[in-house]
Amino acid sequence: MILTNVDTVPGKTIVEHFGIVQGSTVRAKHVGRDLMAGLKNLVGGELKGYTELLQDAREEATQRMAEQAQQMGGNAVVNIRFATSSVAQGAAELFAYGTAVRVE
Repeated sequence: MILTNVDTVPGKTIVEHFGIVQGSTVRAKHVGRDLMAGLKNLVGGELKGYTELLQDAREEATQRMAEQAQQMGGNAVVNIRFATSSVAQGAAELFAYGTAVRVE
């Protein structure tokens, strides 16, 4: 499966178009991590718990999007984008979407 955020796959020709595919996940951190993040806000620096959370969410959403593309018959997803939104206090959705295509 080829995944790219550009409109084409360099060196390949898009021969079939299957439409938009998507994957998402909603994640929340446990209270202990939220407490540590709150303390970190006082002194500054990277919030590693949230960085790991978003990395894991990005990978899962991307995998779900790729699986949907494969089920449609695609072997690539082009023009991939990511979006995040807050769905509840302490919980966020990470959303990945793109266009499933077959390339040769």
